[in-house]
Amino acid sequence: MISAISWVPKGVSKPIPAEAEPPSKEEIEEILKSNALEASGDTEDEQDEDMEIDASKKINEVSQALAAADALGKNSETTISATKDITDALRELDMDHYDDEDDGVELFGAGVGDTYYPSNDLDPYLKEKDDEEDDEILDMTIKPSDAVIVCASNEDDVSQLQICIFEELDNGEYNFYPHHDIILPAFPLCTEWLDCNLKGGDKGNFIAVGSMEPAIEIWDLDLVDEVQPFMVLGGVAKKKKKKSKKTSIKYKKDSHTDSVLGLAWNKVVRKYLASASADTSVKIWDLVTGECFHTREHHTDKVQAVAWNRHVPDVLLSGSFDHSVVLMDMRYPSHTGIKSAVTADVESLAWDPHDQNSFVVSLEDGTVQGFDVRAAASDPASGCKPCFTLHAHDKAVTTVSYNASAPKLLATGSTDKTVKLWDLSNNQPSCVASNSPKAGAVFSIAFSEECPFLLAIGGSKGKLQVWDTLSDAGVARRFGRYSSRNLDSAPDA
Repeated sequence: MISAISWVPKGVSKPIPAEAEPPSKEEIEEILKSNALEASGDTEDEQDEDMEIDASKKINEVSQALAAADALGKNSETTISATKDITDALRELDMDHYDDEDDGVELFGAGVGDTYYPSNDLDPYLKEKDDEEDDEILDMTIKPSDAVIVCASNEDDVSQLQICIFEELDNGEYNFYPHHDIILPAFPLCTEWLDCNLKGGDKGNFIAVGSMEPAIEIWDLDLVDEVQPFMVLGGVAKKKKKKSKKTSIKYKKDSHTDSVLGLAWNKVVRKYLASASADTSVKIWDLVTGECFHTREHHTDKVQAVAWNRHVPDVLLSGSFDHSVVLMDMRYPSHTGIKSAVTADVESLAWDPHDQNSFVVSLEDGTVQGFDVRAAASDPASGCKPCFTLHAHDKAVTTVSYNASAPKLLATGSTDKTVKLWDLSNNQPSCVASNSPKAGAVFSIAFSEECPFLLAIGGSKGKLQVWDTLSDAGVARRFGRYSSRNLDSAPDA
């Protein structure tokens, strides 16, 4: 399944990603040490049980070997025949004289291999090898015009990030292929691309990953064959099993203590990353120091999603299974925020990129509710009342995405296996297009900001889909004027 999708802006990725250096001896020792923490906490009874199992296993292996030997001994004819065959084969090979030179045999024959080429350029074998190397370099090259999509996926208990290339060809067609993978230690639940200068330069190319574990991993997308994240925020410091067979867990300072369900990077204050967790808290992390500097515990159930307001970068929105969304202004950390009620568990939320006062919340009951923060100004204690409630899908609306170019164009994805596009103009939503992308239950969708009518879709079938929404006549008719592409064949806007 694909659980999360993130687009990487064009021209950000290195043309040819570098190969990661293998871990140092100290790093390997540290990994082994951390992996041994849990084992070292086993009780004596558990260790005795393991020893008994190992001893029993060895006894069984010995018994099987003796039984096999006994069976061969009983069938003497079979044994003699097999021995004779082996002896004849060895006699034919004449292994006793293997190293003796034979004057009748040329160690280096006068065939094709003897051909001498005055230049490596004329040697067809070297040329073929060079061509293969050139093809490999070409396959690994990321052009500035290539769109890059990062998918968090899980298949056969293997969790990974798939970095995929989506390129537009000269004839207007698209070519889509995987570039490289990053193996993850835990089931991924959310991702967030960020370009904070973590390595000291002006910008970077990183992806933050939240998973079933309490740690947040930051991976460098400009490295291939990387086995460790560039940075880890929070996580487990030590596990120890007690005699009661209960596991005692010690977490790193200010860490989440449960799964990380949502992430949001602040594109204005680029060192800030917000996280939402099943431990009911919201945390703000400083990516430069790698530390959490603020924690909010204003929800009473799992916090599923967080989002920064791109127009007012100090304002953060969070949504929870406690049927509420909370609006926080981080300039006033002691303020409890403005809490607004919704009708079901929050699945996702998003700020309108064209209106600093508007946001939408998608819910487990298949509805999408729209809000205007100005409605809460008169009575902050009562929160915001929804401007509209849209019955968008038959099942949970797991994901939403605003179009960055076309105002009021919203995409919704659902576990009912459909993706729909909506025009939210005047707070009166109308369906513009509907698609069943064969992705299974849809868990994540995302519009590209640079190719704004391309919508990436991921779901339970584990195969990434990209929908060119302008290919739909209804979308082209209503929103085509916001595209830079030639739409002569499409109906007039």
